[in-house]
Amino acid sequence: MEQGTPGEPPTQSAASGRIPLAVVVVDGAGLVSHWSIGARRLFGYEKEEAVGRPVGDLLPVHGAIPEDRESYGAFDGLGPDLETSLDRRISYPAAGRARLTGSRSGGDCRVDVLWWAYPLIGPGPERLLVLAADAARLAAADEPEDGPGGRTERNARSERNERDVQVERIAPGFALHTDFPGADELAARLPEILPSMSVGESARIVAQVLELGYPVLEFSHHDRVPVTPDWGVARRAERKERRQRAAQAAARGLPVTPDSVDDEGEDLEYAAVREHLEFLNEVSGRIGSSLDLSRTILEVSRAVVPRFTDVAGTYLREQVVAGEGFPEGPPDETTMWHRVAVEHTDEPGRWDDVVPVGESMPFPAHTPFFQCMTSGDPVLVPRITEEMGNAIASQFEKRDIRPLINHRSMLVVPLKARNVVLGFMILLRHRERPVFNDMDRVTGAELAARAGLVLDNARMYTYQESVADTLQDSMLPHIQPRMPGCDIATRYLPGTLLGRVGGDWFDSVKLPGSRTALVVGDVMGHGLNSAAMMGQLRTAVQTMAALDLPPEQLLRNLDDLAQRLGEHYLATCLYAVYDPIASELHLANAGHIPPVLVRAADGRSELLDLPTGAPIGVGGVPFESVTIRVAPGDRLLMCTDGLVEVRGEDIGVGLATLTESAAHPAASMDDACDTIIRALNTRGGRKDDVALLMARLNGIPAENVAHWRLAVDPAEVGRARDMVRAQLRGWSLEGLGDTAELVVSELVTNVVRHSRSSRIDLRMVRSGVLVCEVEDEDQTLPTLLSADPGDEFGRGLRVVSGLAKEWGTSRTRAGKTVWCELALPRR
Repeated sequence: MEQGTPGEPPTQSAASGRIPLAVVVVDGAGLVSHWSIGARRLFGYEKEEAVGRPVGDLLPVHGAIPEDRESYGAFDGLGPDLETSLDRRISYPAAGRARLTGSRSGGDCRVDVLWWAYPLIGPGPERLLVLAADAARLAAADEPEDGPGGRTERNARSERNERDVQVERIAPGFALHTDFPGADELAARLPEILPSMSVGESARIVAQVLELGYPVLEFSHHDRVPVTPDWGVARRAERKERRQRAAQAAARGLPVTPDSVDDEGEDLEYAAVREHLEFLNEVSGRIGSSLDLSRTILEVSRAVVPRFTDVAGTYLREQVVAGEGFPEGPPDETTMWHRVAVEHTDEPGRWDDVVPVGESMPFPAHTPFFQCMTSGDPVLVPRITEEMGNAIASQFEKRDIRPLINHRSMLVVPLKARNVVLGFMILLRHRERPVFNDMDRVTGAELAARAGLVLDNARMYTYQESVADTLQDSMLPHIQPRMPGCDIATRYLPGTLLGRVGGDWFDSVKLPGSRTALVVGDVMGHGLNSAAMMGQLRTAVQTMAALDLPPEQLLRNLDDLAQRLGEHYLATCLYAVYDPIASELHLANAGHIPPVLVRAADGRSELLDLPTGAPIGVGGVPFESVTIRVAPGDRLLMCTDGLVEVRGEDIGVGLATLTESAAHPAASMDDACDTIIRALNTRGGRKDDVALLMARLNGIPAENVAHWRLAVDPAEVGRARDMVRAQLRGWSLEGLGDTAELVVSELVTNVVRHSRSSRIDLRMVRSGVLVCEVEDEDQTLPTLLSADPGDEFGRGLRVVSGLAKEWGTSRTRAGKTVWCELALPRR
């Protein structure tokens, strides 16, 4: 470090002042926020152990040294400045030396430590910067290597003379940076040993260090040498020189002493490569935690800022963002790129207004972005020139992007999967930061390759999820909230599993006689197969319900269909038919959980005791139906087992909770459904999807129903018209008189002319619409015919079809029914 004797001015060597520094940053709470590699080597604590711990446990700061000093190591001869710097919150720097005894690694070794402490002021959490160095390394540098045992003798002399020479000759101090040209080197090197901080934070710390005073070493209180942080790694030339000396010594037969280089004697290139590999390993662990495309992009952006770059903008092809599958064909000048993320260390809002997230734009061939996306290779621009900045800025119309990009270093890396470019990232570094180099290009390419795979996984999952959701949404019905004599509310909750699409469904079908069929089913399993099977079964139920089959017969036919479709088709199903005129429910169950009926009279709720039956697809099992009397205002609740079943819990607990929550009064049907969902969804552990259907059985009052028995006689047609007109006057629906008379006349005439029945039943029902029904004992269904101008018959049903809102036919146990609906006039 220097030559000379005590009391004489020392002669500085060429390497004077360059020593490995331990760098520690402490926040306002007294916790370590940064712990450099030098700190680990000097004090023996790994970064993971130090960061977040009270600094008093690790350094002699603010008197927080633990009582069991021997176990952690204690400092002797500590000056009061560093010890009280946090407590007093002084605004000036302090320096001193201390002796670390009983080090953590064990043994009786004692380390002479020089330290400098700087109070920090600013918006960040950093409040104290501590620089420390091993004074013994300076003593070792002073001693010449003269002879085979020179190194051992030097260490002995260093220890022997440590108290009476070094303590007097070397001391830490401060000097304004204007006194020494080494200030520029400190400003350039100190951020390199603060790698976990952003450029803005490290620049702020360096500026305060230079303002408060440059760290120096004072020799015998005469000469001051500026301190420059050193990685402590041997240069290639120095290593080569040592190897040559060792070879010459070996040639002369002299013993070769290992160089005094510990684990710090790594080659610079090796250290840089190791740092890049550690960075890639860290980034790989931080990205890919989710299959959500947006979250994955955010993870990738935050992983590289600020450690690798200061600005990261991510662009994806629009097909990828839209979830339309894998993009076809190579990109060109017409390809639209969607800006999905911009992460930066600049002041808030600086980038947001100029390059907002969500914007789509193409890139012309002369830009480095086009070169990257067409070649699939990273593009490195050491500095963006004025000319290149103008060319890039021309793509942003009236927004001037040049102040954000000019003179910055840029690296454009492609995001690829299966040799297809999905997008690219634009990485920019501030002017004060070292430019991107070839090693950064390699690191960026590897980073982009890993990010591309993660993005492709997220893209494929998003695409498949979109396909499954679209399939299921297309199969789930959009049920009308009002049906004849009842109100309906539904809820569907997808499962929490990754393959969340399932086979739960609900439906309602309008039946003749103002009745409504209500169905809830659950296909076993999850995924696209279950959703597809659900669609098939739901279509089959709708078709058979339109035939007005009894509930038990419908389930029998559905079971036969499932067996024909395949042996793996298994499902549970609950089918109910509500007759609002007779105030009856007809129900049949195929292995489904029972429904809940809430009585309007007293608010009591009960699980209906139904014959369970076997699931659809088992085969060979009979199904039974039951009839239950209901009153206006009663509520029927049907759901799938995903609502009440929780793993590790008896299903009876869920059913009890369902029954209890269904009885709670609610202002509306939607509120009642939400109450039930909240009551059962808070138990946790739900993995299956949920289908819930609630029907309020309002009934149709007797005064809104008119029924007549007619004879099979042409004269009855005129009497039917008269009775219909009279009834419409009583309902104040005179405006429908002509239309209703005509359709009833056609339906009754059709029975009189073509049916072999002995009776005709005519019924009109006033609910949301006017329903006209004609029933006879002949099961032959009428069909809609095409009548030529000269034909005498075949126009009756065409007249009904033209005048009615809806019409239809269905067989009954005693014959058939032909019905039609007429819209009520607006009031």
